[in-house]
Amino acid sequence: MKLQLASCYVQISVYETILNQTAITEFVLLGFGNHPELQILLFLLFLGIYILAMLGNFLIVLLVVNDRRLHTPMYFFLGNLSCLEICYTSTILPRMLDSFLTGNRTISFSACFIQLYLFGFLVTAETCLLSVMSYDRYLAICKPLQYQFHMNNKVCISLAAGSWLSGCFSVSIVVIWMAQLTYCGFSGIDHFFCDFIPLSKLACSDTSLILEVALVLSSVFTFPLFMLTIASYICIISAILKIPSTSGRRKAFSTCSSHLIVVTIFYGSLMIVYLLPDSPIMGGSSKVLSVFYTILTPMVNPLLYTLRNKEVKEALRKLVQKFLLSLKI
Repeated sequence: MKLQLASCYVQISVYETILNQTAITEFVLLGFGNHPELQILLFLLFLGIYILAMLGNFLIVLLVVNDRRLHTPMYFFLGNLSCLEICYTSTILPRMLDSFLTGNRTISFSACFIQLYLFGFLVTAETCLLSVMSYDRYLAICKPLQYQFHMNNKVCISLAAGSWLSGCFSVSIVVIWMAQLTYCGFSGIDHFFCDFIPLSKLACSDTSLILEVALVLSSVFTFPLFMLTIASYICIISAILKIPSTSGRRKAFSTCSSHLIVVTIFYGSLMIVYLLPDSPIMGGSSKVLSVFYTILTPMVNPLLYTLRNKEVKEALRKLVQKFLLSLKI
């Protein structure tokens, strides 16, 4: 009897070992599935955000391309940011909306790593581009006489291309490495998209070295760029405070402070999630913080950078007039 029980125990142990070591061919994005009663509400909320983000960013690209008065460094970078955020939101939100609507949360192995790469590439490019935009505004406001020399066409193209290429190449190392790991056991990713940290927790292979490399890359593309952006805005605000007109000073300060708040939320949430992944501060709040830099900022940025801008309003008015005239013809 004891021999039979021992044999059964060994068979069960062997079976469990084989099951746990079976390679995963697809993942399950758990997302916000622990709140089934909120799925329709969340679908409508994120659908509205996605529509606003896409319309706002498409409109900026259209205006910048269509109106020659917006062919300046500031709007060139803003057009790049809008293109980036169109791709950025489309990498995450359509798949997320589909899961809310259909309840299908599975994602194939290859699709998961494609999403991981696109997200990492675009978010890294955005951190670079936002710092470039803050530097551009610093030169325009604090060094106006040197602005044309420092921000000529060649420099602008180089800075924009450098932002895109930085994201493209830096993330490739980590994603290719991650794809070579073995994933087994539980296939549920505790996130609403294929993110690096929750995905690395499913690996059976040793991830200590890749986590260190990812931490170094995250540090390079967040904290120094954030400090550069903060320093630029501090100089900008100091220059604004010297404006003699009270109304002009108030308006400029209001615009710059709103930019600074959104940039701080973007960089701040990124740094907390990726530089402090195991901190007690995090708890289970990583998904909530991820919403700020993946979903909210792409919706807010088009409004923020154009809402008080007379040139954009004038370009929009002319575009609407042109469209209405074409309808009459």
